[in-house]
Amino acid sequence: MAPPEREFPSDRHRRAGLSRRSLLAGAAVFGGLAAAGCSRVPAEGKVEGGDLLERLRDSGTVKVGIANEPPFGYINDDGEPTGEAPEIAKVLFQRLGVDNVEPVPVDFSALIPGLKARTFDVVSAGMYITPERCAQVLFSDPDYQMPDSFIVPAGNPHGITRYEDIAEQGLTLATGQAYAEIDYALAAGVPNSRLLILPDQVAGLDAVSQGRADAFAGTNVTVMGVVEGNSQVEATEAFVPIVNGEPAYGAGGFAFRLSEQNLRNAFNEELHKLKESGELLEIVAPFGFTEAEMTELTAEELC
Repeated sequence: MAPPEREFPSDRHRRAGLSRRSLLAGAAVFGGLAAAGCSRVPAEGKVEGGDLLERLRDSGTVKVGIANEPPFGYINDDGEPTGEAPEIAKVLFQRLGVDNVEPVPVDFSALIPGLKARTFDVVSAGMYITPERCAQVLFSDPDYQMPDSFIVPAGNPHGITRYEDIAEQGLTLATGQAYAEIDYALAAGVPNSRLLILPDQVAGLDAVSQGRADAFAGTNVTVMGVVEGNSQVEATEAFVPIVNGEPAYGAGGFAFRLSEQNLRNAFNEELHKLKESGELLEIVAPFGFTEAEMTELTAEELC
């Protein structure tokens, strides 16, 4: 199914501060805080320059945390990391002198705890940039901006186009574990009792197909990918949720430890070169991203 035509408001609008997937604090416990070659851990919340980039160049390998969520980041059949974020990471780290990208798959809610615990070096999962997360990690500028969409039964019998339709009709909405769509739905008046929280979009597709949910909410590119070739369901037209009267723009990037500002800055510099040359869109297009998802928003604006 081809992606629906859509227009985005200006990238320069400030998004409403909610994330694609809400941050769950303390979701995982990690051992072994120190990586080989690390001298010390800075005070919590302190931003420092850091020397991780030099150490990564010496080792030739960077470990990236991913959440196994197509199309943002996942492990393919060959055991290799792929998806929108890992493919960008491969190009950018090679240009920074680090040839090997090693995936570390974890639950989405464990990405920031794992980064802080030095289980991996960078979060490469298309993570939305929010003020709450900015207090814990350093973000690159976003590499994409994304609207929402719903999986609905074929023909869209309830005429669902926005979260308010779910609330007004008393319907059951499914969405993914720790997704920001939970926040969007609650803000629109959908009660907790009408929310079905599932592991991912595949489970959401099953729930809608089986009649256990009237719709599943997710990012447009995720929804479009999972409904392709399934005659029992369809995707609604992409839209930007409204929260407290303001559009909730979702924009995702890469996350780095607060102690590694030098690495983040070097990564950002190469990322902007990809944007300016048009290479960024070429890298992410195979995963369903289009010109409409490209953005000039900055991490500073989103934080």
